[in-house]
Amino acid sequence: MSRRLDEIPSVDELLAGFRGYSQSNPSEIDEELARVGPGTPCGEYLRRFWHPVFVSDELGELPKAIKILGEELVLFRFGSPRKIGLVHKYCPHRRASLEYGRCEDRGIRCCYHGWLFAPDGEILETPGEAPDAAAAEQVRADTRLGAYPVMEFRGLVFAYLGPVEEMPEFPVYDTYTIDDLVMRPYKAPYRCNWIQVLDAIMDPVHTTFLHSTNSHPQFSEGMGELGELEFYERNKNHFLGSSTRRVGDNAWVRVNELVLPNFTQAGAAFAADGTSSRYFGRSAFTRWVVPVDDENCIAFAWGNFGERGDPHEYNTQEGCELIEQGEILDRTDEEKQRRPADSEAVEGMGAISTHRGEHLMATDRGITLYRRRIRMEIRNLEKGGTPTHSSAPDGASIRTYGQDTIVRAPRRANGDREFLHLLGKEVMELQFAEEASSDDDRDDNIIQSLKEFENAQS
Repeated sequence: MSRRLDEIPSVDELLAGFRGYSQSNPSEIDEELARVGPGTPCGEYLRRFWHPVFVSDELGELPKAIKILGEELVLFRFGSPRKIGLVHKYCPHRRASLEYGRCEDRGIRCCYHGWLFAPDGEILETPGEAPDAAAAEQVRADTRLGAYPVMEFRGLVFAYLGPVEEMPEFPVYDTYTIDDLVMRPYKAPYRCNWIQVLDAIMDPVHTTFLHSTNSHPQFSEGMGELGELEFYERNKNHFLGSSTRRVGDNAWVRVNELVLPNFTQAGAAFAADGTSSRYFGRSAFTRWVVPVDDENCIAFAWGNFGERGDPHEYNTQEGCELIEQGEILDRTDEEKQRRPADSEAVEGMGAISTHRGEHLMATDRGITLYRRRIRMEIRNLEKGGTPTHSSAPDGASIRTYGQDTIVRAPRRANGDREFLHLLGKEVMELQFAEEASSDDDRDDNIIQSLKEFENAQS
């Protein structure tokens, strides 16, 4: 068979529009936000907050080695009743790992030479040395194992890794006070920088494509509709992204939220699909994106189940994974390619995304807003300032807004998109108006106002 040389395109045809070579040098990493280890600007900022670091049920009688904010640590139970300690991984004597230590009533004992450490890092015993030897007395008086305050709350272990004199109160969010809400702890590891995972919460548009039209509806058909967007920045550290969708004769206002530095909530994953009324239905998860190091992070969370959360049938490990990202975590490479979820989207950017190569658009405004505020907080701390922490009305919990509100609002023949945009803003203003109400009254008042608002749309 003769070769047909006329099928070979010309050089000009081959080169038309191609720019690979000229763009082969990688863009830069956003060093200010991506680096989280001790002494880095962002790492120092993050250390001024409480973070979940472990799931309580996974901590048994043996110590667990963990890494948080680039620091190698050991978590352990001690005493009776059982309490928790969090200390640096390496014994200050000869650097043996306390992962292999023995948990005792007063603390943790190093396997190598038996030094015993209290949960606050005090050296209680140096048994290989004479108790009254000057060197032993001096090391016990002058040396401490690094240790951090910890607490357990609803199945998660929280830690504060910053300067003790700057430790804030443990934040109590309104989600914790919702009647009959069952909160199941879970974790989801991501093999990438924390900012890549955090970005998604302020990106309502990705739900339409990644979770809907790309492969199949991972949550509901209604989420495939592009919504009318609005972004809110409140109290310098609280960001909301609302998307108001049209589903038949209903308007569905879905709200994602971020409280800096890494607390996130959204609407329901499976309880709402836009087809029936729902008034201030709350988040499917209450979640923190916690950096492990520069190239790994873990989402620690509760899946929320009940009338105002997601259906109880999803109160399983697999259900929490579906809520977290739309697919279960353990899938084959082929399954991930055919039906990608959040982990594929964010891990596919690389261990640390080259943010300087992004082209942010108007729909990315939520990402632009929160990143700018984090930079301001980081730089303020470097100048000796104090990070912004969440505040609440006197005697009440911290207000949050991750939710779904669905009201009957028939389609307007003209200007329906503008109508949806204004409706979404009115729904949010109705909720903001109750911010100072008591915990007992706030949600009831919001729900009643939304029902009255819905009646006025007919």
